[in-house]
Amino acid sequence: MTGHASWLTTPITTERLVLRESEARDREAFVELFSSPEVGTYIGGSKPRDEVDRTAPPIPGRRPGFFVVELDGSMVGIVSFDVVDEERLLGYLFLPSVWGRGFAYEACSAALDWYAAAHPDEPLASITQTANTASMRLLAKLGFTADKRYEAYGAEQCHWRQ
Repeated sequence: MTGHASWLTTPITTERLVLRESEARDREAFVELFSSPEVGTYIGGSKPRDEVDRTAPPIPGRRPGFFVVELDGSMVGIVSFDVVDEERLLGYLFLPSVWGRGFAYEACSAALDWYAAAHPDEPLASITQTANTASMRLLAKLGFTADKRYEAYGAEQCHWRQ
């Protein structure tokens, strides 16, 4: 895995979305995202809104491999490429108000195209709870292959490879 890999310097634009670095104006949407009980269902639960608000930095998510997904000028989700246990993982979260409209597929497809061009030959994986059927379908549609299931965090997880 490349330690000094390049990361997004200019926004990625799709038909309906913009993927970009986090900005201070995204903070309220971050608080909403990480305190949403619906979003927390398959990621170990949400945190109380006041706790997220109290602990979130002025510009949350400002790090390499972390992209805000913007729709009509407002943050609606995130896509990230994080290293966990020596493996680069695709992650994504979206506000419930935009679920079921194809935004996760559109954003992740664009992010994956960018990743493949910017980080050739670097493998990518993802993990989701098997109970999260929407995420399981999305990963398959994105071209990932389920390669193992295991128990963690009190639920069955599925590890995927690209």
